[in-house]
Amino acid sequence: MDASIKTLQQAIQHFTDSENCRKFMVFVRWPDGTPKCPYCGATKLTWLAKANVYRCYGDHKKQKFSLKVGTVFEDSPIGLDKWLPALWLLCNAKNGISSYELHRALGVTQKTAWFMLHRIRLAMETKSFVKFGGPDSAPVEADETFVGGKVGNMHRAVVRKRFKGMASQAHNQTKAIVMGIRDRETRQVRARVIPDVNRETLQNEILANVEKKSTVYTDAAQGYYNLARRDFIHDTVNHLEEYVRGQVHTQGIENFWSLLKRGLKGTYVAVEPFHLDRYVTEQVFRYNNRATKDNPLTDGDRFTLAASQISGKRLTYAELTGKVGGAQVF
Repeated sequence: MDASIKTLQQAIQHFTDSENCRKFMVFVRWPDGTPKCPYCGATKLTWLAKANVYRCYGDHKKQKFSLKVGTVFEDSPIGLDKWLPALWLLCNAKNGISSYELHRALGVTQKTAWFMLHRIRLAMETKSFVKFGGPDSAPVEADETFVGGKVGNMHRAVVRKRFKGMASQAHNQTKAIVMGIRDRETRQVRARVIPDVNRETLQNEILANVEKKSTVYTDAAQGYYNLARRDFIHDTVNHLEEYVRGQVHTQGIENFWSLLKRGLKGTYVAVEPFHLDRYVTEQVFRYNNRATKDNPLTDGDRFTLAASQISGKRLTYAELTGKVGGAQVF
């Protein structure tokens, strides 16, 4: 993308030109600059400017295709002049952007804006990664948090129904659980919704994301007990007595929790547990691609990175609302 584009206003002006949209989509989808047919892979194509589609001369039914085919934008009547500013907004709004804000900003319905944001969150998801830590690397922090409404804000009838016969300290059992792992060396985070805080669940997440022989710091939760037997160097901090003991703490991942909950409570207000994982993905993307002294990323850099991940992913409305299986990744 043009390096001179540094603000949302400049991005909106730039992408009102359909030719600029085409050039950008070619840039992020085909880095070699040669568009390919999503159905047969052919490179012999003709751009039909009036219709904003390519024509392929291969022997298959759909000879014409738009730049949205094969991406999270596929089958959407919304033009790229709205999709790309929406992508810019979600990538760079520190606390996220609600569907109501987007619907007013772009002139689409709130339902459409909600669907657009979930598709963009799918694009933000990174599937491949290298494990954190290692024998000679900096420590790794692991922690979990509970996400859900405060009992004090609920109607009495809802409290009676949901927490009937339950001790007050057990209210967390009705909340969604998110586990996160932070590498102090790379300052990167991975987080996702987990079903419970059982020892097997928590330690399997660490095994899947952290190299063995790494130093792992956690709180004193029973789920991390005997982690040293899994070939990790493990130390804990008991939050009933202290929060930091020298290098032993989980302050880094707890900072991420504060950012996540600020967005959930302040911007999104009410998030269904069914969709929570995508909101966590959104915050992980922004956190891992924030500007630092060592890596001074700009808004345009984050936007281009997210756009480079739109291909090969598809989310339909039926999948989003739970009527059929999960999102497709080709």
